[in-house]
Amino acid sequence: MKRMILLVLPLAAACSSVPGITAYLTPYRIDVRQGNFVSQEMAAQLKAGQTKDQVRFILGTPLLADMFHADRWDYVYRFQPGRGAVQQRRITVFFADGKLSRIAGDVVASDSGDAPAKPQAVESGKPAAEHQAQDAK
Repeated sequence: MKRMILLVLPLAAACSSVPGITAYLTPYRIDVRQGNFVSQEMAAQLKAGQTKDQVRFILGTPLLADMFHADRWDYVYRFQPGRGAVQQRRITVFFADGKLSRIAGDVVASDSGDAPAKPQAVESGKPAAEHQAQDAK
């Protein structure tokens, strides 16, 4: 049995230099999901004037809730597949007097119920409505 292993081992090492074989012999990498996933359907449920409890019910507990900026919640989602490019989404919810005042981020609710809107990059601190108005120009 030991002789057979000694004979097979060099053959296996020789196969590692063949380009087609190395694609099958790479280690498995898991998909890594971190943060709060916020879909466009969830963002569509947000309306100005909702309380913090209502927003928390729709979006879940925020990933970042800074005690120095109590009127701002950040929801960050990062997906790193085992093979492929990293995807990141971010939505920031702002409150005024305990009520939802504006939303910023790359998750935008679709205007029509037919198809969900594509994620758009939004400058931080700028409301999503302002960004859409600038794109329309």
